[in-house]
Amino acid sequence: MNTRHILSHRPLRWLAGGLAMVTLLGMGGAAYAEVRTPINNPVVVQGTSGGSQSSSCGFIGSPSQVVQVTESFAALRFRVEGGDGTTLLIRGPGGNNRCVMADSLAGGVIEVSGVWDQGRYTLFVGEQNQAGNNSYTLSVVQE
Repeated sequence: MNTRHILSHRPLRWLAGGLAMVTLLGMGGAAYAEVRTPINNPVVVQGTSGGSQSSSCGFIGSPSQVVQVTESFAALRFRVEGGDGTTLLIRGPGGNNRCVMADSLAGGVIEVSGVWDQGRYTLFVGEQNQAGNNSYTLSVVQE
């Protein structure tokens, strides 16, 4: 992964090994990481789900991750491990939004795989209920 494409308003801590892990630290303010395809190593972000902004996909806060697909299309997998009320809102180019909600049957795990067109995708990890929040791990893998 080319680190010049990662932007953040908070400190980043990298873990060694085959997996690049981004941990967002601190309190308050917008924070997210931005990556561009191709993604050679999985990108992993940890945070707290939810927020005060009502959306079509529950309650969200600041973006958790931004992925810029630079090819005509890219096969990507987004995975969130959170709680039963966790949601994943993907805002794509052209106003295309996709919402996936975790439930107790999935054990708080959301997984979205597919071929994504060129453009910018902003990911929000939210909650179905405004009072809810869970620790989550979001991973982005290019397949």
